[in-house]
Amino acid sequence: MSKLDVRITGISIENFKNVISGQVELVNTRKAYRTSILGIYGQNGSGKTALIDAILLLKYNLCGQRIPPMFADYIQVDADFAKLRYVFSVKNKECEYEVFYEFCIKKEEDVTGQNSDVITGTKEKYKTVVYDEVISYSYESKSEKMRKSTLIDTRTDELFLPAPKRECLIGNDKKLKLDLLVAKRVASASSRSFIFSPELINNIRARSNNNHDTEFLRHYQMIESLITYGNFELFVINTANSGVISMNALPLAFKYEKAQKGAVGNMVILLDGTSIIPEEMLELVKKVMQDMNIVLEKIVPGLTISVKDLGKIVQQDGQVTNRIQLMSHKNNKEIPLKYESEGIKKIVSILQLLIVIYNQTSITVAIDELDSGVFEYLLGEILRILSEKGKGQLIFTSHNLRPLETLDKGFIAFTTTNPKNRYIRMSGVKENNNLRDFYFRDIVLGEQNEEVYDHTNNAEIALAFREAGEISGS
Repeated sequence: MSKLDVRITGISIENFKNVISGQVELVNTRKAYRTSILGIYGQNGSGKTALIDAILLLKYNLCGQRIPPMFADYIQVDADFAKLRYVFSVKNKECEYEVFYEFCIKKEEDVTGQNSDVITGTKEKYKTVVYDEVISYSYESKSEKMRKSTLIDTRTDELFLPAPKRECLIGNDKKLKLDLLVAKRVASASSRSFIFSPELINNIRARSNNNHDTEFLRHYQMIESLITYGNFELFVINTANSGVISMNALPLAFKYEKAQKGAVGNMVILLDGTSIIPEEMLELVKKVMQDMNIVLEKIVPGLTISVKDLGKIVQQDGQVTNRIQLMSHKNNKEIPLKYESEGIKKIVSILQLLIVIYNQTSITVAIDELDSGVFEYLLGEILRILSEKGKGQLIFTSHNLRPLETLDKGFIAFTTTNPKNRYIRMSGVKENNNLRDFYFRDIVLGEQNEEVYDHTNNAEIALAFREAGEISGS
């Protein structure tokens, strides 16, 4: 099977955080670009981070990982569940799938390990339950064309429907079906996806051995492509990363490939003093930094980062580790990276992924508050370069409006004040319009079908400041 490139083309959200309903298309319909960029703009609390969290939730499911309990609190307070739907383009030169994946989450009390009804006074704990998963797709190749049809629908007391697709994927073994039915319940109890659970996937993989059935291989190719994408090609950088940087640590996300060898992952390197990393990670960190420096010294003139090896340490369990310190080099001077600005640290933290976006087609990076600490002119130029010459996919939120002047208008979406229609594209934008000015104009005049800004009253704000000062005795 040849490699398939995966890209998110649409996201729909219901009852998730402050979004009652919101749909956004990630495809630039104005002009064909190799790269896919979506910048989300809007006032505070209007649903920008909700979109990034929805992508993070997708990653947990595609990786078969447990959904953290915090997502249970992301369900709208007046709703019993949240529903999320994703559309993907999965293709290579030979064929193309359009894949649709949807699921619901709900909040349930977590009674794991509890065998008593005695009230202990401790706070109730909850878990996030994934249910009603459905995956369907359409398919087209040079010799075959298939309309959209459902592959796996878990909205049943049975294992999943439709029955012909179930038999194609796992066969007719009654004991296997019973085992997988148990696995389906275990996945629900442990806050995991069933469709992408190891139990179901491993059985489908076992059936792929020496299987030449065209229909099965088509299903299998699509499922494996989504799993590879979720584990190795989808990255989510949320505001927790900025918090880690503020605490003098560097969260480093990377996808490194060289000479048919590579590594994908996330690691945190302490900046306040030395950091201890496994011995086998030392060379990888050095190579990532070397590649990054090629770009870094161009966007921050003369700046490079090095890894100082301070020697080996054998841990209590016998593992050999290395003490390292990240150093900054500029103007022939070397200082610890911890003394650089948070903006520099932010750039170093995400730069390797931006390099991958520039060079690879099947890569999606979602970044919340991309502009945090980054000089606005530099931000705009980086995004311009990625949009015009890159190959991958970048989804970001930002408060800095400079990218509205450097990116094609088709790469920008806006949040609204209407929680039932959270995301829109600006209508009536002419080719010669400055989108930044156009956005400001709409904030004042409200010319779109949906209001994009909940107006504040300056006099009331000033009065509130004065009243607060009187209360505090200032």
